[in-house]
Amino acid sequence: MPDPNLSEAIREAYASSPSGVVTLHTLELLHPNFDAPVRVVRNHADTKTWLALGGAAVQSVLDALDEKTRRNIGLVARLEASAPENPGEMVAWVALAFDVDLPEVATSAAPEATVTIDNVDQEITRQLDLAATSTEKIRMIYRPYISSDIEGPQADPPMVLTVGDVTVTDMQVSGNAGVSDVGNRAFPNETYTATRFPALAASQ
Repeated sequence: MPDPNLSEAIREAYASSPSGVVTLHTLELLHPNFDAPVRVVRNHADTKTWLALGGAAVQSVLDALDEKTRRNIGLVARLEASAPENPGEMVAWVALAFDVDLPEVATSAAPEATVTIDNVDQEITRQLDLAATSTEKIRMIYRPYISSDIEGPQADPPMVLTVGDVTVTDMQVSGNAGVSDVGNRAFPNETYTATRFPALAASQ
């Protein structure tokens, strides 16, 4: 079943493959123990393209990076206004090879994605190590962009998954990620208790 959150522009890109327009797949990993979000894009290292599209806004993002990271940037683009980190801001993604098998948009229970990131650099490994001792799980946000538009992802809201078991080697990170189990949540999800709402106890 097609994802209703995909923009018309990316639907057209998928359907007709217009010349020069490339779909860029990005992953953002978030965890309370991370120093900063981990952002990767399935692309080659490239800054000229994004500077041509974004000018000073892109340059300011690149200027804030250390030289090594800047050499490996594969995308600079704007996040959606509802993003959990840096909402509405231009941010950079590191170019890395990865495979992600996304779950279908369907009503089936607990759909899962699988993700494998190759040639993981030391910084990403360090961030994952920070999360290894925590009971909190890593959140993964998948956002598709198209190479002709860096003003926002082509799916809004983007797909958010929770990463389960993660395997880290010197060259690869792999794991499974599940969509939040919204089907079993109470609705409305506000819990009314006498502690939070004393007037309830007084009315009994």
